[in-house]
Amino acid sequence: MTYFKWLGVLAFIVLGIQMSSCRSTRKIQTAITKKDTAIVVVVPEVDRKADSTQYIHQVFQAIQANRITGFRTMTAKVKVDYKGADGKKLDFTANVRLQKDSAIWISISSILGEALRAMVTKDSVKVLYKLDKTVQLRSIEYIQEVTKIPFSFKELQDLLIGNPIYLDSNIVSYKNEERAVSLMSVGTLFKHFLTVNRGDYAPLHSKLDDVDMIRARTCDITYGDYESKNGMNFAKYRKIVASEKSKLEIELQFKQFDFNEQLSFPFPIPKNYKRQ
Repeated sequence: MTYFKWLGVLAFIVLGIQMSSCRSTRKIQTAITKKDTAIVVVVPEVDRKADSTQYIHQVFQAIQANRITGFRTMTAKVKVDYKGADGKKLDFTANVRLQKDSAIWISISSILGEALRAMVTKDSVKVLYKLDKTVQLRSIEYIQEVTKIPFSFKELQDLLIGNPIYLDSNIVSYKNEERAVSLMSVGTLFKHFLTVNRGDYAPLHSKLDDVDMIRARTCDITYGDYESKNGMNFAKYRKIVASEKSKLEIELQFKQFDFNEQLSFPFPIPKNYKRQ
């Protein structure tokens, strides 16, 4: 696999996102109406009904309270199926280690052995391309350059853990179904249509669209196959479909995962590796 393809795969594993295809809130709600008969309630900007406001607040607070936060470390073995813009498919295994609020370590294997190792901290990104014997050393701003999104370490951590990202408290509409509740929030960067399970408020689907009409970016994230471990409800399945000028798809299946184990984060840089 070429250097650039590994970089693209890494961007999806760590970032999970490249945005595209911006649509207005009205178009999103129209599409929802066509798909099902669930009630979509638009919250007026002026003179909101007290019951609607209170309900939205309760759901939003429940979603926030349901975020996975009670861990020190996370380790996982992930089967990855990747389909790029050129239509070619790749499948491989990624081993992930996470030190909360500190470090993300990723090792990607191919049939030839370990092909890539990456380390992301709050201020840096380091990538070893073992097949090419090259190394990249960048600041955290490099991720923002690659994705054109102002990611911080927090967003990257939430993506791997399965917490929703860019959910703003500015809720402009909500949707009630028998087994799910959806909120539409509009922040400074994205419109976010988030659907959660009515029973435990676990994320089921996340739809992000750029608020900037000039930037045609969108991302769909589907969550599933939940398993509770150490008191945390973890989505073992994720499907990410992102598009801008081209479309990329990735499926993540967490074959193994655990929390709060003692972990190491080895990242030796061989002397014969060339810096990119």
